Amino acid sequence: MTTTTNPAAEAPVATARKLLVGLIGRGIGHSLSPAMHEQEARAHGIRLHYQLIDLAEPGAGPEDLPQLLKAMRAIGFAGFNVTFPYKQAILPLLDGLSVEAQAMGAVNTVVNVGGKLVGHNTDGSGWAWGFRRALPDADLERVVLLGAGGAGSAVADAALRLGVGQLVVVDIDPVRIAALADKLNAQHGAGRVSATTDLAAALDGASGLIHATPVGMYSQPGLPLAKELLRPSLWVSEVVYFPLDTMLLQEARARGCPTADGGGMAVGQAVGAFRLFTGLEPDPARIDAHFRALVAAKRPQE
Repeated sequence: MTTTTNPAAEAPVATARKLLVGLIGRGIGHSLSPAMHEQEARAHGIRLHYQLIDLAEPGAGPEDLPQLLKAMRAIGFAGFNVTFPYKQAILPLLDGLSVEAQAMGAVNTVVNVGGKLVGHNTDGSGWAWGFRRALPDADLERVVLLGAGGAGSAVADAALRLGVGQLVVVDIDPVRIAALADKLNAQHGAGRVSATTDLAAALDGASGLIHATPVGMYSQPGLPLAKELLRPSLWVSEVVYFPLDTMLLQEARARGCPTADGGGMAVGQAVGAFRLFTGLEPDPARIDAHFRALVAAKRPQE
């Protein structure tokens, strides 16, 4: 597998004005990605079809990815997004990785470059875009990241690039968080990242909390932590966006915490992916307005 240092140069500029892209994931029927990408494409005069590829059927799983990617090459997909739970499983199946994707150890966007599938990650830059807009004055001295999966890995890297001084990664899997902390320390400087399974201890003295687990989604309702751990001096950044106003955000606001919803990351990653798919410059404000209108109109059962 190769590493590419100039992802923008590999974007398949949409000269044909017709593109086929998609999303690979599990339980993705609620995804707003098709609507976001297709409408932005129309604004640029492009015919873009965004296909959901949901591996939620009984028996479907990671073992189907090699054949699926072969079929997508043959069909002529210009690229595709990848979401839970395949952002890390897809890595060994790709022909190359951007520097960011390799650093994060997860892929959420793949571009077909002359039959070669090159993985990128726009989750980290997407989270940073939304976070800066929502909480521009946030204290970044000591931040807790809850969740070390694909999204968490990307956000961890982005948070350190954004200037977080000390990052504490919390997850139920001690092996996974230890490996992530070691990797991040090697990339960003020794001692900047620590790992623990004790969320309460991690939050003691922290200035902010980034939530990057599926808890709080319509399919997995609830709180990812005891509400007593929230306090006014702690800002809270959410990754979940369906619903946009999660139980965590509601409890955080009730306790005086500054908050950033998951919509910022959802829009930010789409902006980056659209740029990679088309080679064109999207309008973030237009995509954000469309996204929030879609969320407001959508029902949990849809």
